[in-house]
Amino acid sequence: MSEPKRASSEPSDESAVADTVEHPRRVAGHGRFRWAVLWTTLGTLIPGLGLWHAGRKVAGSIVMGLFAALIITVGYLATGGRDRVNTLATNVDVLNGVAIGMIALAVLWVVVIATTHLALRPVRPTGLQRGLGGALVLVLSLAVATPLAVGAEYSHTAAVTLGSIFDDDSTDPAASTSTTPGSTATADPWNGKDRINVLVIGGDSGTNRDPSLGLRADAVMMASIDTRSGAATLFSLPRQTSRIPFPKGSVLHDLYPNGFYDGVSGNNAEYFLNAMYNNVPPRLAKGALGANVKNVGAEVMKIGVGEALGLGKADYYVIINMDGFKSFINALGGITLNVNYRIPMGGKTSENIPPKEWIEPGPNQHMNGRYALWYARGRYHVKGSDYSRMERQRCVINAVVQQAKPEVVLANFEKIASASTKTISTDIPRSKLPALIDLAMKVKGTNLHSVVFQPGVVGWVSANPPWAAVQRRVQQALKEADKAGSNKTATASASPSATESTSAKPTKKSTTAGKTDDLSDSCAYHPVKD
Repeated sequence: MSEPKRASSEPSDESAVADTVEHPRRVAGHGRFRWAVLWTTLGTLIPGLGLWHAGRKVAGSIVMGLFAALIITVGYLATGGRDRVNTLATNVDVLNGVAIGMIALAVLWVVVIATTHLALRPVRPTGLQRGLGGALVLVLSLAVATPLAVGAEYSHTAAVTLGSIFDDDSTDPAASTSTTPGSTATADPWNGKDRINVLVIGGDSGTNRDPSLGLRADAVMMASIDTRSGAATLFSLPRQTSRIPFPKGSVLHDLYPNGFYDGVSGNNAEYFLNAMYNNVPPRLAKGALGANVKNVGAEVMKIGVGEALGLGKADYYVIINMDGFKSFINALGGITLNVNYRIPMGGKTSENIPPKEWIEPGPNQHMNGRYALWYARGRYHVKGSDYSRMERQRCVINAVVQQAKPEVVLANFEKIASASTKTISTDIPRSKLPALIDLAMKVKGTNLHSVVFQPGVVGWVSANPPWAAVQRRVQQALKEADKAGSNKTATASASPSATESTSAKPTKKSTTAGKTDDLSDSCAYHPVKD
């Protein structure tokens, strides 16, 4: 009698041969797990390489080809110059597409990693090998998917932010006749303009303010920027300025032939510069300033302030909500300012209510949003309170420009984006953003200059400003800034660090009444003696 056949744990010769034929790269079976780890890792760094090594040459070649095409495309875009990068980085559709593409790439990459490991591991892995292999796939998947997911989130956030802050109506040629200068379809994005003038309004519409009063233009500055060099000059007008003129032949001049003025007194607060935003629009017929004008108050101020300074209507406006300003500064990581005298945090001069806190004098003080806001606004018993505030507000702008370095913006991107949507409103169209970013980089490479119209400058009187003298001073200041910008460009290579935004070393204040300020100097530490 023949003995019954016993079950064997060893694979038959036939099955071993079959495994060898079916898995030509897994001949060594269970003893080659370390090679599976190595080639899975290499196949993560170069997607498709592991699949090719496992014998799946068609699939591996396709994946490697797609990966190479992606690298070439990214390289082409990255080396195509700043203009191309700026154009793509400010296109909402492109940004949303990039976000979707990054998520899809992350998913496909993870699939390739897992498939590669399954194709390379032993035919019959041990429990330990299964566990280690799973951990390896997880770690490698997280390594490639996490940065892609973060990039997708950044791209989506940028798209939402740009779509929320900037209009896209400039594609309509009619839009250029109201609030924006021309189309960007030409080689010159500024259509031959030597200067771009941007009206900056510090708007006070915070939660502690009566909403019926609307937005109060607490700070008004015109930034005039040379489109070739980036030389920029800030012109500040006191908020209590009266008799803001309007161009002859305009509907606003017909309404206010003697400027924004009650015809009786230049001290009527309802006819000050900061009242124009709210008080003029109700007197205008719908569409009087253009069918595409969305913010009539801002448009009025663009026209009036531009005419007062002799620059013509401002090209764009930017409104900074002072209540959201704190969040923006915090998102930026704070700013560094020099404090030359005690600055009150609160208080009410008219009722002799002193502040509970003060910002004490000292150089290079790093301030969060709350302190930076009071630095810009504090005025309790400050000599020349409104004019002093104007000077400090310019220093805040200068500090923001210096702090907004690419690495800082990237590190705090989502916070900055979120704060920006709550803080900034503008009529700058998205189509202008690539050119504007390029211009901003030029501005960052120069020193900001400024002129504050106050007593001692061209015979300034807020109740009855000498507009002809003001306009002459504006043109002089622009020439001075352009000359300074040219000189810096010529000597930049010889002394790349010749200027600093702030200085801890006490310096003598270099400015005099009526002189164009270099904000690097005027915002330096020069303590005021009591």
